[in-house]
Amino acid sequence: MSPSLDDAPDLSGLIELSRLDNLDLKPVILRVQTDLFLSASVRDRKTISAFASLAGGLIPIVDDETAEIVARKLAPFPETPPTLLAALAARGGAARDAVLAGAPILTQAMIAAARTDGADVGIALAQRPDLDRATLADLIARDEPAIDRALVANRAVNLQGEILARLVARARKAPDLARLLLERPDLAHGDVAPLFLVADETRREAIGHAMLATAALRPLPPAPREAGAVLTGFSARGDIAGFVAALTDLLGLPKGFLAATPDPSLRYELLTVALRVAGLHEEEAVYIFLTLNETVARSVDRVFDLVKLFRTLPRAAARDILAAVLDWTPQDRAAAASAHQPYHAPDAQRPRMQAASMERPSLRTPLPARQRQTS
Repeated sequence: MSPSLDDAPDLSGLIELSRLDNLDLKPVILRVQTDLFLSASVRDRKTISAFASLAGGLIPIVDDETAEIVARKLAPFPETPPTLLAALAARGGAARDAVLAGAPILTQAMIAAARTDGADVGIALAQRPDLDRATLADLIARDEPAIDRALVANRAVNLQGEILARLVARARKAPDLARLLLERPDLAHGDVAPLFLVADETRREAIGHAMLATAALRPLPPAPREAGAVLTGFSARGDIAGFVAALTDLLGLPKGFLAATPDPSLRYELLTVALRVAGLHEEEAVYIFLTLNETVARSVDRVFDLVKLFRTLPRAAARDILAAVLDWTPQDRAAAASAHQPYHAPDAQRPRMQAASMERPSLRTPLPARQRQTS
């Protein structure tokens, strides 16, 4: 005969003892019965029903520590009756978190029970490896930093498309979230380009290569000829406000673009990327690093790191990285988009032309007329 709860020791004496006012054996009974249920080699319908009846009566009345221990044991077990997991989730606290994190299948009844006390279970849900698209979309829509961090730290969640774009956009203003995103090896370098400033040297180099591969598909307009002279002039005078304003005008950058990074220590990296886009020579960039700000100029390591970044970043890649970091469209790209008129598309409306403009121009260049002589 296959072992079941019928073969378990008779605990009726313990149940009688549990009724004494000065002795509470209900936690012991629940833990013992739980261990017997999990260790049974065969669990038929009668066995599961008996355990569900016994444990269902004890779960609401045992102490929190016992509820947590039982929840951690029963939650990941596939044959645990869902009603027991819902009862454990309704206890709240650590027992609820164990169910939300460990249940192989999380039913709506379990989620509803977990929210009985009005607690926010978003973080616990974000840590699950089997999030469906609807739940993931709901968690992202909350726009709560703690939930965002839990989702990004959950390597089992596949971040892509609109979900990833929204997280990266929020990470621009949240360095801790940005670092979590950059630690994920499954994310494409181009997708995390807006977080370039927060990345380490290795990831920056990889992002630069990824951006260069796509930047080569678009024409790169020549750099402003007067950029070097104008910017070094402001730098020589120590006019930081004038320098930033001039750089903003030269590249058509958003006003106050240096505030795009919440970490002030990274603003010189952003400035270096912008100088690379402006087409400055290395000597001009070094001159600016040594004259614009005394604090930067006094640090040899700081200047060295900035020069290294300037050297290793191609101008075409720098343009697209700057656009990604600032969420900005370069002037040449905006002009190209506004100038494009798809007249030859199948569904495009042809422009109406005046009759005069329909006439073919003469293929011969008209010669100057010679005056006729009269007698």
